[in-house]
Amino acid sequence: MVGKLIREGDPEVKIIMEDLLQGKSFHAMIDEQIIFSQLEHNTNAIWSLFLASGYLKGERVMFDERGKADYELRLTNWEVQMMFERMIDGWFAEYTSDYNVFVKALLLGDRKAMNNYMNRIALATFSYFDLGKKPSEKAEPERFYHGFVLGLMVDLQERYAITSNRESGFGRYDVMLEPRNPKEDDGIILEFKVHDPEDEATLKDTVAAALQQIEEKRYASILEEKGIPADRIRKYGFAFEGKRVLIG
Repeated sequence: MVGKLIREGDPEVKIIMEDLLQGKSFHAMIDEQIIFSQLEHNTNAIWSLFLASGYLKGERVMFDERGKADYELRLTNWEVQMMFERMIDGWFAEYTSDYNVFVKALLLGDRKAMNNYMNRIALATFSYFDLGKKPSEKAEPERFYHGFVLGLMVDLQERYAITSNRESGFGRYDVMLEPRNPKEDDGIILEFKVHDPEDEATLKDTVAAALQQIEEKRYASILEEKGIPADRIRKYGFAFEGKRVLIG
């Protein structure tokens, strides 16, 4: 149940899991009366279940004037973190062997191989990350890429600090890989966009829009401020149309 709630949960659930895997905490309103029918649409109900099950621990709690409890939560211990990492690693290992090859292509900057393997990964796993009652074409890519980021975090955390939906420059980038050793590895920025046929004739146009957003919003500024030269920052636009993906 825990794996299903994270895998099929909305992007907010996956973003919080990204923070938890990096040792961070977050705040949530906890209800001790867990109603299982709420788990599909109430994010706080998910964290209430995780707390009651021992996967999360409450470090501090504050009560508002109505008596509702606001908890500061983090993973209980190292063993729980390892359990989550093994679970996330298994998502991709179970559904496609192409995932590890894609990661290698990403590190090498091989766009052709990235496109080849990402399309196979997306075809195999999109529905796996979006099995709600009303799956939508626009919801699938967002759920997928946050699940995909969790996979990157597990596989590459020794080489990169990986974050998503954080502020940099004049907006919020989708995914950033900050090298732990900038002398050996490049910084990487990924921007995801769903193809909009009203504004973009082809997937290439969608890729161009994603890359333009990276430049206009100056997402690379946070890496440059940390001393990574502009020519050592790689930028990729991911365009989605259904289960088709184009990377440029």
